[in-house]
Amino acid sequence: MSDSASWRITVDFTAQRLVFRPGDDGYDAETAGFQTGFAQRPEIVFAASDADDVVAAVSYAAEAGLPVGVQATGHGLPAAAEGGVLISTRRMDSVSVDAGARTVTVGAGVRWGQVIEAAAAHGLAPLNGSAPSVGAVSYTLGGGLGVLAREFGYAADHVRWLDVVTADGTLRHVTAESEPELFWGLLGGGANLGVVTALEIGLVPVARVYGGAIEFDGHEVDPGDVLEAYAAWTRTVPDELTSSVAALVYPDMPQLPPHLRGRYLITVRVAYTGSEAAGERLVAPLREIGPSVSDSMREMPYTDSHTIHSDPDFPHSYYGDSVAVRELDVEAAIELFALTGPAADRMHVVQINQLGGALAKPAGNAVPYRDAGWLVRVLSPLDGTDVEAARAVQTQAFGLFAGEGRLLNFAFGAGDRPEGLYDAGTRKRLAELKATYDPANLFRRNYSVSAGS
Repeated sequence: MSDSASWRITVDFTAQRLVFRPGDDGYDAETAGFQTGFAQRPEIVFAASDADDVVAAVSYAAEAGLPVGVQATGHGLPAAAEGGVLISTRRMDSVSVDAGARTVTVGAGVRWGQVIEAAAAHGLAPLNGSAPSVGAVSYTLGGGLGVLAREFGYAADHVRWLDVVTADGTLRHVTAESEPELFWGLLGGGANLGVVTALEIGLVPVARVYGGAIEFDGHEVDPGDVLEAYAAWTRTVPDELTSSVAALVYPDMPQLPPHLRGRYLITVRVAYTGSEAAGERLVAPLREIGPSVSDSMREMPYTDSHTIHSDPDFPHSYYGDSVAVRELDVEAAIELFALTGPAADRMHVVQINQLGGALAKPAGNAVPYRDAGWLVRVLSPLDGTDVEAARAVQTQAFGLFAGEGRLLNFAFGAGDRPEGLYDAGTRKRLAELKATYDPANLFRRNYSVSAGS
């Protein structure tokens, strides 16, 4: 592309739209995301307010031959990036609930917290993740393993339609009927096939849940006892109950509450849509494991569901990954807790999610590994840019398990490792779609499924 053509397109765009280049006021704020460990330094940022802005940005990138990245909240950045085009969608934050149809239409920059509040006014709930600050669209495109996942499945399973700008600059309204193959690939394929500007997704009739967390001190209660009891307990619970067990050593920092500083906590999290009385009966065996540091199990409005996990709500630096397994090897899990616990030379957050239930049901999308019964996750806060040290521990950790693969939603900073994110058949089908809709691999600032990547 000639310099004059580049100048012409940029002038045409900036005459009507918001654009940032390095050195501009607002550039740093526009590129900043929740993940602070992997810097984004694009050649140009298009701050999109609507689908027309996205069309213009993609058209510019295609003509200039520049790679495209998309950022709403910046939670799941695949890697640091220099140059190219970044499309910032955070201004596309419209939310519209159709209570009668039990659906919500969300823009590309909407966060789950906005959807939860809007749906709650009608006694409904979305299939959101544990953190309300995460982008609803990007999370859903990666599958969407939510708070109520075992009862209702992946968020992607409930999408009705998507509006997407493909690499040719075309805005397409995609349904399972209009373009079934593209619909299949967008849901689970992440950002590989285009920039989704909006989607409609189903809501569920949930206004309150029973749940919370029970925390055990890993120095007072044997972590192995917690894991064995938890694994046995999960074999007795209904699909209406979604749970996980997590472990971390809190740093001894003055910013933390005194009761957390330096403490090694093993936590069981629960969300259940049945009655409070039934919930109390279901969690009773967990309370018999040993003395707890805290127990927040209670009935709550769904708008408080984020308190079950209490994910950090401030930007920070981290590297993370996951492995999906059919059966949980408890001895391997015990080794994992030992590897990442008090003896480790840095902080690691481990979480083991029970899958199954509705997550195992077939669906018309590219979300893989539905036969997995468990997901093992490790997230390592970074000290400076020491990614390799975190990766070394995680490689050892995941090597303890006979895994099927990894889940896209929980690959944080591992953009150079697309392998394992899909089974062979799903990856081949996605690569064929990529060749059709993005033959130049314009959308490669992600976990690319292009042949040979």
